[in-house]
Amino acid sequence: MPDQEPIPPQPPAGPEPAPAPESPTTGLPSNVAAAIACIPLIGGIVFYILEKRDGFVRFYAMQSIIFGGAWLLFNIASSILHAIFGAIPAIGGILVFFWAIIAALVQIAFLVVWIVATIKAFTNVRWDIPYVGPIARKQIEGAG
Repeated sequence: MPDQEPIPPQPPAGPEPAPAPESPTTGLPSNVAAAIACIPLIGGIVFYILEKRDGFVRFYAMQSIIFGGAWLLFNIASSILHAIFGAIPAIGGILVFFWAIIAALVQIAFLVVWIVATIKAFTNVRWDIPYVGPIARKQIEGAG
């Protein structure tokens, strides 16, 4: 029988990390509910209706509603401009091309802001999306 090395003793277990506080209405941890509420427009509407007490979740839900609305309005305006530029004879193709590049960059910016907001919500950090956050905060304070 080969010599077996003794197993070193395990250090005593320290205190377990405290779980995230649960959202009183949904039963989800606040950070998870806020991260799901960050889904533009739809997630915000659902969690704004469901959550009546947790200010953290309600803030991210309202911010998502406003942000999602802005994103939707940008898409509608972009489609209209694309149609208008495409109807211009001679230079329409060039305008459509440049507008497509600008619109793609704006879409990427929207996507990045959405991802950052979701990560901040999941890590329990209250982050104001520029321009949108202060409006959402005023709406939450006015409704509360």
